[in-house]
Amino acid sequence: MNEIKCPNCGKVFQVDEAGYASIVSQVRNALFEKEVADRISSVRRESAALQEKALAELDAKHKQELAGKDQEILRLKENAKAAETEKQLAVQTAVQKKDTEIVSLKDQIQLEKAAAEIREKSLNESHKNEVERLESVIEQYKDFKLRQSTKMIGESLEQHCLTTFNQVRMMAFPRAYFEKDNEVVEGTKGDFVYREETEDGLPLLSILFEMKNEADATEKKHKNEDFIAKLDTDRKKKNCEYAVLVSMLEPDSDLYNAGIVTEYRYEKMYIIRPQFFIPLISLLRNAALSGMQVRRELETVRRQNLDVEQFDQALLEFRDKFGKNYQLAQSHFEKAISEIDETIKHLEKVKESLTKSGYQLRLANDKAQDLTIKKLTKGNPTMRDKFEEAGISVD
Repeated sequence: MNEIKCPNCGKVFQVDEAGYASIVSQVRNALFEKEVADRISSVRRESAALQEKALAELDAKHKQELAGKDQEILRLKENAKAAETEKQLAVQTAVQKKDTEIVSLKDQIQLEKAAAEIREKSLNESHKNEVERLESVIEQYKDFKLRQSTKMIGESLEQHCLTTFNQVRMMAFPRAYFEKDNEVVEGTKGDFVYREETEDGLPLLSILFEMKNEADATEKKHKNEDFIAKLDTDRKKKNCEYAVLVSMLEPDSDLYNAGIVTEYRYEKMYIIRPQFFIPLISLLRNAALSGMQVRRELETVRRQNLDVEQFDQALLEFRDKFGKNYQLAQSHFEKAISEIDETIKHLEKVKESLTKSGYQLRLANDKAQDLTIKKLTKGNPTMRDKFEEAGISVD
């Protein structure tokens, strides 16, 4: 039995075990439910507080992020505005630069156009003056021909060319040779020969000249082509680089009166009027001077090639001699090898004989080592008696 005291009246009750357990259970359930209710209420208050705090923090963070985004948007807008301003400024600067360049180019074009017009005017005036000068020279030569007698026409043209050359020889052609061609080669010769060398003695230019003229009253008129075949042959016989026909023939020919004519059917041949005598020599001489550097380089290459050929020849000779010596040495070497092989074969035979002799000697030595008095006297009583008499045991 269990006693339970009333907390109000102080009376003591007697209860059995089952009743006591029921009462205790009731008390425990009431306390537990109260504690659970209190705990739930506390949890709810804490949860509400945490939720409010979390909401407040989230709201603050959201507001902070919105403020940052607003600042970023403002910064980007300012950057975009600055980029647009810079772009407009760059476009404006480029446009101004191009406008300036266009104006400068237009001014330059105008200046070049004015300069070209001045040059064209100057060239036209120079050409006009040159034409007038040449026409004057032609008229002088026409007058010159009219004043000549039939007998002196040919010689006067040659003398005129010689005099013209001598007037400029020291100034324009100080190292040149220009004289009458008096050397007959295979029954023919030219009128004049021009030869010039460089300061170091290299051939620079060589020309064979033929002078042709005739009186206007001559019945049978000659043409320039009547003389060019012979002139080409004479050039080759005289070993000259160029051939020039200075001709007063065919006076009405626009081709020959216009200037220097290249005779395309023959190599390095020209037909000229007397007024182009010195200009043609100058042109050919300038061309030769221009090509002299190339000729020097070709000469250097030729000499180098000659040195290479000589080196190749010496190398071939050395190779041939070395080959012959090698073949002789090879034959002697092979002969010596053959003799050595024969000697080796002979020595091998001697070795074999010596080996066999050594084997026989070894057998003989073995037999000699195995030889005893007992074996020698076996079956020979006479020798046994002799050894016994001598005091030598045979056993």
